[in-house]
Amino acid sequence: MTISVELDPEMEARLVNEAQSQGIPLAKAAERLLAQALTQRVAPSGLLTVAEFRAMLAALAEGAENLPALPTETFTRESFYQNQR
Repeated sequence: MTISVELDPEMEARLVNEAQSQGIPLAKAAERLLAQALTQRVAPSGLLTVAEFRAMLAALAEGAENLPALPTETFTRESFYQNQR
């Protein structure tokens, strides 16, 4: 696949510098940078396995044993907005 991309002068200079520092053609440097960017961004599927869900909950709960025990009455609507005036 071939694509065409407009680069501003600063980005073009950075890409040229990258290619020269690696001793590779400009197109190859652009290809490598694009591949790096795409592999670093994992698209979320929106689905978790049971193990992933449990790991997420465990990470959220980590350190919770050090939190103070507060009575349920502490959490009133008024308590959240008491300093809003």
